[in-house]
Amino acid sequence: MFSITVRDHVMVAHSFRGEVFGPAQKLHGATFVVDATFRRSELDADNIVVDIGKATEELKAVLADLNYRNLDDVPEFAGINTSTEFLAKVIADRLADRVHAGALGEGARGLGGITVALHESHVAWASYERAL
Repeated sequence: MFSITVRDHVMVAHSFRGEVFGPAQKLHGATFVVDATFRRSELDADNIVVDIGKATEELKAVLADLNYRNLDDVPEFAGINTSTEFLAKVIADRLADRVHAGALGEGARGLGGITVALHESHVAWASYERAL
C-alpha cells in the first residue's frame, strides 16, 4: 500500500458533557496538528498516490471551516461531544467528499482510503481511518 501524508493545524474551542471529561466540561481551547494520509494499492499513471499540492489545499480548505470556531456554536454539532476522535472522522469524511467531487483530480479517484490523525500534543493523538 502506498501513501502520502500532508499536515496542517486547526484551533478550536469547545466543551464536553459527562463526568469522564473532568475539567474539560468547561469551555476550553485546543490546537490540533492534523495529518491526512491518502492511500492506494497502486500508483496512478503519473506514479503518485495523489497530487500533494491539491491534497494540501483541500486539507486547508476543510480545516478553514472549523478554524477559530467555538464548536459548541456550530449547529451541525449541537448536542455532540466534539472529541478528538469525532473531529478526526468529520475531517476524514469531508476530505472523502472532496475526493468524490473531483477536487483532488481524476487520479485521486483511485484512492483506497484516508486516515486523519489529530495530535493533541507530542504524546497523545487520535485518528480515524476510512475506505473510499
